[in-house]
Amino acid sequence: MTSIRTLAILAALGTATPALAEGDVAKGEKLYKKCKACHMIVNGDEVIFKGGKTGPNLYGIIGSAAGAVEGFRYGKSLTAAGEAGLVWDEELLAKYVADPKVFLREYLDDDSAKSSMSFRLKKGGEDMAAYLASVSPAMEMEATEGEATEAEAEASY
Repeated sequence: MTSIRTLAILAALGTATPALAEGDVAKGEKLYKKCKACHMIVNGDEVIFKGGKTGPNLYGIIGSAAGAVEGFRYGKSLTAAGEAGLVWDEELLAKYVADPKVFLREYLDDDSAKSSMSFRLKKGGEDMAAYLASVSPAMEMEATEGEATEAEAEASY
């Protein structure tokens, strides 16, 4: 009886876990060229992807609260979504770029919500989100730690 209950709990937990977007980073980098008219990816003085300043810098967007890039003036609806707890992950960002206005209306449950971003990426949102995840502080730290671990392993031989 206990094992059946345990299996039921584990099955419920498995279905309650949000699905992660599974995108292709290389395809996403190519798609990002459509975004560079308005957005850049800059980490301090390091320019990862040169682009416009109409939209916010997208460095580290995955894992950050919506409407949180310092010094950028966001629309009211995106600011409200961030204040309501919206934190970008790959899946949510892929949905947002597919249709920002519809996403904000659903997220905020407000038929009058608007987006300042009029561009829609009809295909490849998962790929673009995967690329943006790859240029985040967390991913860069994991890559650096992985390189250090490999170097330590080679040094121990």
